[in-house]
Amino acid sequence: MNREEVLARAGKLIGGDRGEIYGPNLVNHERIAAGWRVILDKQDITPGQVATCMAWLKIARLVETPAHEDSWVDLAGYAAIAGEMETQNR
Repeated sequence: MNREEVLARAGKLIGGDRGEIYGPNLVNHERIAAGWRVILDKQDITPGQVATCMAWLKIARLVETPAHEDSWVDLAGYAAIAGEMETQNR
């Protein structure tokens, strides 16, 4: 799988199937942030931070299994989502 394939697959996931299954990115990540606020007892978790943390989760998994293609695709997708959320609000 080359870099273009990784990005193309990530684009299809974040722009298609995942949005249909889980709802709009911002809504889904706000829902996750709300849950994390309760679990972590913190009031300042943002949807952008959720996407960044999910990207980190994928990196942590890749340390163990660096050849796992889906994790690379998901990492690219979370990076795109986090970048969009963090740059649109500034």
